[in-house]
Amino acid sequence: MLFFIFVKKPVLPKGLLTILLLLISVFSSAQYYIRGDVKDANNEPLQNVKIYRPSTRSIYNSGMTGGFGILSSALYDSPIFTKEGYDTVRLRVKTDEYLRVVMATDKRKKDPTLQKMISFTTNGDEKLSSISIYDGETYSSIIENNFVKTTNRAQTTFGLRIDKASYSNIRRFINQQMQVPPDAVRLDEMLNYFNFNYKEPDPGKTFCTESQVTDCPWNQAHRLLFLNISARRLDLSKVLPSNFVFLIDVSGSMDFPNRLPLIKQAFKLFVENLRPIDTVSIVTYGGTVGIWLTPTSGGNKDKILKSIEELNASGDTPGEAAIRTAYQLANNTFIKGGNNRIILATDGDFNIGQTSEKDLEELIEKEKKSGIYLTCLGVGMGNYKDSKIEILAKKGNGNFAYIDDIHEAEKVMVLQFTQTMYAVARDVYVNVKFDSTAIRQYRLLGYDNRKSGFENFIGEPEGGEIGSGAGNTILFELEPKVTDSALQNSFVGSITIHYKNTRDTSELLKTYNCFYNYRPFDQVQKCLQFATAVAMLGLKLRQSEYFPDVSWDTIKKIASKSIESPNDYLKNQFLTLTENCKKIYGSRRRKNR
Repeated sequence: MLFFIFVKKPVLPKGLLTILLLLISVFSSAQYYIRGDVKDANNEPLQNVKIYRPSTRSIYNSGMTGGFGILSSALYDSPIFTKEGYDTVRLRVKTDEYLRVVMATDKRKKDPTLQKMISFTTNGDEKLSSISIYDGETYSSIIENNFVKTTNRAQTTFGLRIDKASYSNIRRFINQQMQVPPDAVRLDEMLNYFNFNYKEPDPGKTFCTESQVTDCPWNQAHRLLFLNISARRLDLSKVLPSNFVFLIDVSGSMDFPNRLPLIKQAFKLFVENLRPIDTVSIVTYGGTVGIWLTPTSGGNKDKILKSIEELNASGDTPGEAAIRTAYQLANNTFIKGGNNRIILATDGDFNIGQTSEKDLEELIEKEKKSGIYLTCLGVGMGNYKDSKIEILAKKGNGNFAYIDDIHEAEKVMVLQFTQTMYAVARDVYVNVKFDSTAIRQYRLLGYDNRKSGFENFIGEPEGGEIGSGAGNTILFELEPKVTDSALQNSFVGSITIHYKNTRDTSELLKTYNCFYNYRPFDQVQKCLQFATAVAMLGLKLRQSEYFPDVSWDTIKKIASKSIESPNDYLKNQFLTLTENCKKIYGSRRRKNR
């Protein structure tokens, strides 16, 4: 309440004026404290409950006794409390009162429509459709991350994954002289495709984190921040037995050279890595669903290879029934403490049973609770359903790759065998908090949300599975508040990795302090220069509103200067793709004119 004192003279005494100014300053910068505890219906404390504040888009966790304390600048706030297996609690609270939050169980099981976000960095556009269609192929509509001012939200949270499907799918379009659907371009998957200076974590650690600040080639006033997160490698000779179930689509739509025949070659390559202690089963679906190969030791390679060779394509696509059968078989042969995984190979064109993206999401959410991982391999063109396969992989504790040729099959199934098939961490997500005194605004490149993710959002990030030896390169575009020399070596933010071990339910944390270690673009590691070219290609193909009209030649020039070995097949292939993009998109523009 404000009181006005009227005196005859219009001038207040200096002392009284100073006091009034101090009072105004105190009230305008008042800090409040959201504090309390979280318990279940039996009055037992709940640890690691995620507390999401929509006002700041930030996430906190309850402690061992269920307690929490969060600074707030407002007298009222609306926190959201979430924990797997418990009903979500949304509250409107007064921040100067102690909260006693009670979370009930089971309700979420009855409400499968609740969504998880990939990241908390975007604003929704309700005019977008959830699914985009391109010549019979379907893709989840993407809402591109925008710039975020640190004065409003100094931190962002996103799920970490090792998916690589987008890059090889883009390559397929370009090789066929076709333009790429913008929603098929996922920048994080393009960066995941390459190995950018992998570094082994310290002994006993799960992750190694490094960062680098450099120039932004498309905006001189901005800077790029690279975060490299690499996971520990497993020694395959010491890995516990694996229980693999091949779930293979043999429907009529797979009867093309780049579908079932390619998948058969891929699985044959995979079989060569199997050990006698591993078990393989095969479930097929095409017209009907059946167990094609009963559980067989990995030492009996001839029998497994013969079963794969005899596969033929025909019939419709009962994908729902096939998924249920595969999970049932994997449960029947479940190896406690081992690696239990279903490997689904399909073009995604399900036409019998539950076929929509929402139906498949609800189905896989129920099945994944069994502790079985899911790897999805997409193939085909024309009727390829990327949107369906992507959802299955993201919701099924798994990863996603697109196989466009035998070289990609060898890369996924042989060269990156342990990375694709053996997890070292699950439910992994990253929180990055920037110092608002150093950074004015930032933009996360990639990790964009699906349009459907904004419906019934529960305020919990979509964590991912990280495989053995996997490396993630995360890219931020920053606008600093001061010059490089003024910020050099100063603290600009913190990175916290939230994760769980593969055989444990407790959440673990790894924190890394990020310093402004600026180096000019031509002096940073060659692999980061190449990563920049990859991101630029993706931004141009996505027709991003945040990317200026940079020429294809400029992208190719950056990439070519960063290639250290003339025998690097994948990087040289990237140069060819960029040159082909110039021809495809250039000719289309001339034709349109």
